[in-house]
Amino acid sequence: MKRIYLDYAATTPTDPEVAKAMLPYLTKSYGNPSSLHSFGLEAKEAIEEARGSIADSIGARSSEVIFTSGGTEADNLAIKGITFQNKSRGDHIITSSIEHPAAIETCKFLEKRGNRITYLRVDSNGLVDPDEIKKAITNKTILVSIMHANNEVGTIEPIADIAKITKEADIPFHTDAVQTFGHIPVNVKSLGVDLLSVSAHKLYGPKGIGALYVRKGLELTPLFHGGGQENKNRSGTENTASIVGFAKAVDLTIQEIPTETIRLTSLRDLFIKGILEKIDDTRLNGHPQLRLPNNINVSIDYIEGESVMLNLDLEGICVSTGSACSSSEHGPSHVLLAMGLPREQAYGSLRITLGRWTNETHIEYILDSLIKIVTKLRAMSPLVVKVKNIE
Repeated sequence: MKRIYLDYAATTPTDPEVAKAMLPYLTKSYGNPSSLHSFGLEAKEAIEEARGSIADSIGARSSEVIFTSGGTEADNLAIKGITFQNKSRGDHIITSSIEHPAAIETCKFLEKRGNRITYLRVDSNGLVDPDEIKKAITNKTILVSIMHANNEVGTIEPIADIAKITKEADIPFHTDAVQTFGHIPVNVKSLGVDLLSVSAHKLYGPKGIGALYVRKGLELTPLFHGGGQENKNRSGTENTASIVGFAKAVDLTIQEIPTETIRLTSLRDLFIKGILEKIDDTRLNGHPQLRLPNNINVSIDYIEGESVMLNLDLEGICVSTGSACSSSEHGPSHVLLAMGLPREQAYGSLRITLGRWTNETHIEYILDSLIKIVTKLRAMSPLVVKVKNIE
């Protein structure tokens, strides 16, 4: 059976060149980077070279990049680290209602412990209004955290406009760029952010490694205590092989952005046009233009997205109904509900995300399969019968 992977927003396959770059640090150059002998110094040198490469790719200094275990830890370190460090200054955090669970659950954790959190509403396309951030700021606001692009619907937020507001108010601004880094240009200077989270496995690197950019002069309270690695910001023996792999993945993907953006946008639009024209009672979720080049999120009326996903899987097609990090939670997407979709439409959502090995044949195959599956499921759906009876 043909197998087609269309869940690149959840994770990406590790590029063979990345795996090749990692191998020596798993088999030969395996020293602890904190050791002072030649094995350790060799590993330390590889880490610093990788740090410099990743820093250059986002317009940062090497000293401003902290390696973490992934995007989740990077978000936690940014939000908790700033909050704990500035508890004498204030207790108020501003975020949005559509953040990734790594950010929104961190904010809920802090809220239970006394912090005040403002969860900003978004419009029907998933956009945050910078003016609402300006209105929400108080003299006790210590952090604003808004994601660069939404992981479910692909809407790209006006980060640079928000940064102008936070800079004027002298408030640290964090953005989760896990979905954008390696897919669209990401530069901390042009965005104007103070903290930025990234992850390797979203751009053909290994799982279990990420990084947090922290602007020079900004101090964090660390989450982990121990040996004081990562300039005392993140204790624990560094994962040398994965850090090297992360840097290699960044080098490869950054070079491809101009051509891949054009190619994936064309495939994305071809699929969106096909599904909206060929399947009745469907709608595109997320901003029609300000969206990631590889993201397609649609709601299909009268059926559950999970049923569609499982039937597509039987056809060898891998897609999702939302964030992989919250797929174990039974319920409609908090992102789609925040955008104003009725619960039944939110339940009927499907996320298809394209990548390096997606081609037009895949798009045609999934469209044909999707039409058959939707027809079959709607024939069994009591919602369709109810609507027809009303009509």
